[in-house]
Amino acid sequence: MTSPSGTDLTREQADALVRSRGFTVLLAVAAVIGVLVSLVAWCFLEAMHWVQEEAYVHLPHAFGYADGPPTWWPLPVLALTGVLVAAAITRLPGEGGHVPVHGLSASGPANPAELPGIVLAALASLGLGVVLGPEAPLIALGAGFAVWTLRLARREVPAQATAVVAATGSFAAISFIFGSPVVAAVILIEATGLGGHRLRIILLPGLLGAGIGSLVSLGMGSLTGLSDSDYALGALPVATFTRPDITDFLWTVPLAVVIAIVAQLILRLGRRAEPVLSARRFVALPIAGLAIAGLAILFSQVTGDSQNLVLFSGEEALPDLVKDADTFTLGALLLLIALKGVAYSLSLGGFRGGPAFGALFIGAAAGVIASRLPGFELTPAIAVGMAAAFASVLALPLSAVVLATLLVSKAGYGAEPLIIVAVVVSYIVTLHIGARQEHLARASS
Repeated sequence: MTSPSGTDLTREQADALVRSRGFTVLLAVAAVIGVLVSLVAWCFLEAMHWVQEEAYVHLPHAFGYADGPPTWWPLPVLALTGVLVAAAITRLPGEGGHVPVHGLSASGPANPAELPGIVLAALASLGLGVVLGPEAPLIALGAGFAVWTLRLARREVPAQATAVVAATGSFAAISFIFGSPVVAAVILIEATGLGGHRLRIILLPGLLGAGIGSLVSLGMGSLTGLSDSDYALGALPVATFTRPDITDFLWTVPLAVVIAIVAQLILRLGRRAEPVLSARRFVALPIAGLAIAGLAILFSQVTGDSQNLVLFSGEEALPDLVKDADTFTLGALLLLIALKGVAYSLSLGGFRGGPAFGALFIGAAAGVIASRLPGFELTPAIAVGMAAAFASVLALPLSAVVLATLLVSKAGYGAEPLIIVAVVVSYIVTLHIGARQEHLARASS
């Protein structure tokens, strides 16, 4: 947000703008946009869940598999995913949205003409089993739909106001999946790099939109909100954890280091896969889909556990992973991280969706493994694992602290100091790995 002279807003200019009648009108528009975008986001998430149910429950039943899909079922489904995503990327405007291996993109609103391609690529990827989450498509969908709504008014709207309304749309949309307007606000603020006096100009309408998005989900008084129980991320079923001790801190640091290294290996594989998967998409993406399906089948055949632990982003499987943590063997958990990590890399490099939930799931699985260490309870281990993985993959340390704290909030706030230590350690390790990779790249060139 800039002043008329083109410089950054001063505090006095920002205060005057917030007090102005025009900004009050903008807040009213933000409220309306929040309602509309929330409904659109809900429809998108419901469609995503419907695609998943049709592909993995109703369609197998229609083919006579009354006891669930056969072992080989993900192979044709994920191959079809590759074809659909390739079509959305190459045949429709916008290339299906941003490539998730580059992080959580929230740099600007998508052109409304790009929304069909983004929606198709996301529904095919997320609904049919690729290891990605809905947060990135929701950001694009929320911002793009908000801009399209403004254009329907056929009135001249300043570019700055358009940017604010687009951000409001993103706030409202993403609050639906994280179940908290505050988490949505923190993630988007950190992802966009907003700061200074511009922040309050975006933050007030954005928070209003996010709050209305949550209100549409929760309902008000005797009015029931729109159901989001099939996909929204809520507090995990963890045991109460009152306060950490020295043993918890001693385990937190090496766990955060290991998770950061694993996360960066996953991202490195995804970046190396990206040019291969983008070269001949109608061939490469179906093959990648078959590979993801094969990894899920391998896991289920070796461990006897569900293929869905490897498939999909993990937000639906995460509560069960935590609840049934004692039932998984150490070998099964290590295999899960390895196979889901490779599937996650392929998904990041070629398909469309968001990187957040895959990181959270792999971090939680690492936390379950760490909980077998002497003196390290399950609740802090999972909290540390999720926070460290999120901070390393998305490079959003404040968001990692807020989100991990929310996810283990049922345990109280005893794990929060460990979460902060884990995020700091993971983020620093990630920066060092990135600097070393840049140095090696310059040396080799």
